[in-house]
Amino acid sequence: MEPILKGRNLVKRYGKVTALDHCDFDLYPGEILAVIGDNGAGKSSLIKAVSGAVIPDEGDVYLEGKKIKFTSPIDARNVGIETVYQTLAMSPALSIADNMFMGRELRKPGWRGTFLRQLDRKMMEEKAREKLTELGLMTIQNINQAVETLSGGQRQGVAVARAAAFGSKVIILDEPTAALGVKESRKVLELIQDVKSRGIPIILISHNMPHVFEVADRIHVHRLGKRLCVIDPKDYTMSDAVAFMTGAKDAPQSGDMAEV
Repeated sequence: MEPILKGRNLVKRYGKVTALDHCDFDLYPGEILAVIGDNGAGKSSLIKAVSGAVIPDEGDVYLEGKKIKFTSPIDARNVGIETVYQTLAMSPALSIADNMFMGRELRKPGWRGTFLRQLDRKMMEEKAREKLTELGLMTIQNINQAVETLSGGQRQGVAVARAAAFGSKVIILDEPTAALGVKESRKVLELIQDVKSRGIPIILISHNMPHVFEVADRIHVHRLGKRLCVIDPKDYTMSDAVAFMTGAKDAPQSGDMAEV
């Protein structure tokens, strides 16, 4: 099976620091791929390279088998790759509907939209409500309430729903449960599995090993700027994964490592 998103020989240097050292990456259709690694292993640089937030110095990124060059995250969004960052990148004072369509506002049809640049608020509210209902998030009663009035889990839910609404090919989630309590984390994990059931592959960056082992189909272990191995969570324990990640244990030779 051909990966939907892959990186080959990705290199990113910041002065004398090599964040990515000829790194490979594969995401397959319909899977949840967890990316784990110690702090400073280069996970963030890898994710930024495949989501357009940084431009690699060397190497190539492919989407559905075609080589792509991103110059910004907007390029990635335009081809269907959505990223939900840990900071959520939301405007707390704006409504849920406004946040869902931020940067993608719908204009009214005809001259009012074209010349007066009037927003089609009714359509945006309808579509936002539809998306949240689809993902089982309609515990949020009012689509016009400000995001700052929501709980942490609800905010994360809105951010994931926004990504699912526009991320037609790939969704990248950066530490989605990091700031949440047990109950809210559970809802977000269910939401992740719900998005997967719709056939959208997900890259999950997380330090939370129980969450990783619960939802991931495969785990990409990142160490010293490159992919160390890819493991199946059914075949290894959390202790094994941490040992590979920290270098305490030799990594298995994975069959996933085949070149293009």
